[in-house]
Amino acid sequence: MVNKLSKSEIKKKVDFFFSNLEGKTPEDVKKIKRLAMSQKIPLGKNKKIFCKRCLAPYVKSKIRIKNKTKTVTCQNCGAVSRWNLN
Repeated sequence: MVNKLSKSEIKKKVDFFFSNLEGKTPEDVKKIKRLAMSQKIPLGKNKKIFCKRCLAPYVKSKIRIKNKTKTVTCQNCGAVSRWNLN
């Protein structure tokens, strides 16, 4: 039988995961993201730590700021993410 985790336990697990991203693989990010989505836990600002397309953490990514827009280019897959800085 599979152990069911409570929402608060999953939230602690997600927070602990994003507190230290060194050495994490895209598969690890995918697992934790799926775990958070299972209990409808929002990732909030943690969404901006990894690439949307390949799920690799932004380590040495190219960051540009222009006209109140932050542009991050993933070094792994080349995907571009843009966020407003308002």
